[in-house]
Amino acid sequence: MSVHKKQELKKITTHQLQEMKNRGEKIAMLTAYDYSMAKIIDGAGIDIILVGDSASNVMAGNETTLPITLDQMIYHASSVVKAVKRALVVVDIPFGYYQGSSGEGLRSSIRIMKESGAHAVKVEGGSEVKDSVLRILSAGVPVMGHLGLTPQSIYKFGTYSVRAKEEAEANKLIEDAHLLQECGCFGLVLEKIPAELARKVASSLSIPVIGIGAGPDVDGQVLVMQDMLGINQEFKPRFLRRYADLNAVITGAVGKYVEDVKAKSFPNEDEKY
Repeated sequence: MSVHKKQELKKITTHQLQEMKNRGEKIAMLTAYDYSMAKIIDGAGIDIILVGDSASNVMAGNETTLPITLDQMIYHASSVVKAVKRALVVVDIPFGYYQGSSGEGLRSSIRIMKESGAHAVKVEGGSEVKDSVLRILSAGVPVMGHLGLTPQSIYKFGTYSVRAKEEAEANKLIEDAHLLQECGCFGLVLEKIPAELARKVASSLSIPVIGIGAGPDVDGQVLVMQDMLGINQEFKPRFLRRYADLNAVITGAVGKYVEDVKAKSFPNEDEKY
């Protein structure tokens, strides 16, 4: 095996992500929620797999991320971890399992790590969740932050529009980003904020900053897999690039299967025992 091939197969760690930022190598991150898809995207070379609470939307059909439970997140995460050989697996702590108290945040994180085998957790918010972040980190659990549009707070915002366009909110985001770094977070997701603000944050932090709808001048990008593969057709934000139209592929394949079954052409002579 070549040296290059060995490097490609090397397990991604938080330390390696830091080295990637230091040398200017962009970080690729996608969501996954099940064994089969996680195995495919891990094999394709993804750096980070986020077991997102977006499972509430794309897997369970809920309008928001709020309904998903800790038990459900652990189920999805354990399915993903079993498939992964290379990527770092980060799991969202769902709404209601860390905001109330730092003790609850710690217990939620420990359950995720012990029961799923994941490598890190992600929380939304800045100064509001500082105590939980510090308590989780004190147990040796790596934490990724998330600022900007934080979907768990959607009812507070009342809209999924771009965040931090006003000076006061932008200043708080910058403060929160530095706070999370000082607490010891290994990385940060910035969602749906002005590209110039994201550039300013990424260049002023030493930890990796991953963007979704935050422009190109961050350290990496993340998308929801069902969106970028074109399985989900309803969600069409400006930041989304579709890399496939699997909705059409799957619809066509299922339609052909139905047609063959009805026409009695499946199974044929070669497909029976």
